[in-house]
Amino acid sequence: MREQRIENREQQDPNASFYSLFAIRYSLPRAQTRGFTLIEMIVAVALFAVVMLVSVGALLSLVGANRKAQALQSVMNNLNIALDGMVRSIRMGTEYHCGPGSITTPQSCEASGDTRLAFKPFCDQNCDPLDRWIYVFDSDGSYCGADRLCKSENSGANYYAVTAPEVTIDSMRFYVIGTTRGDTIQPKVVIEVKGTAGARQVKTTTTFNIQATAVQRILDL
Repeated sequence: MREQRIENREQQDPNASFYSLFAIRYSLPRAQTRGFTLIEMIVAVALFAVVMLVSVGALLSLVGANRKAQALQSVMNNLNIALDGMVRSIRMGTEYHCGPGSITTPQSCEASGDTRLAFKPFCDQNCDPLDRWIYVFDSDGSYCGADRLCKSENSGANYYAVTAPEVTIDSMRFYVIGTTRGDTIQPKVVIEVKGTAGARQVKTTTTFNIQATAVQRILDL
């Protein structure tokens, strides 16, 4: 009967098709046109919150790891620069003295090495011939700070630290050979350094074990 009424209305009115679709649309059961329920919204919001929490946590972890890596890299760069400068100065110097005794007298220590090295720096004719540069490993804080590499450019009158406070040197030895003038061995210094490096507000530390060699450039004739 209802379909017959709709067909009759279409014959009488050209716009009857539109009205018929409108009537059918709003005559459907209410269950087929309802939206999201409150429980569905709560579940969706909870899942979104969990995903965002995990994503933000992973992002913060990556940022923290990057900062730690940059801090450790900065400390290691300081150590490398300090060692490179020391090796370059030793290579350009002469009259190496290792161990106790007068620092103006060349002296080798190839067997057990020592924690102090003195040498005559490269300079012009106006420099003091008795002036010596000294590198020393300060194990007890008597020179420039405990567990640091110290340097003096005025024969030991005063020392200053070469390495950063974040670099802790556990052991350091200088081995010197060929200091006797006229022998067949060119003067050479072997440096061994062991320690740990960290950074402020960073719990992670890295260990290092470095060996460097410096051969005197001026011929030992």
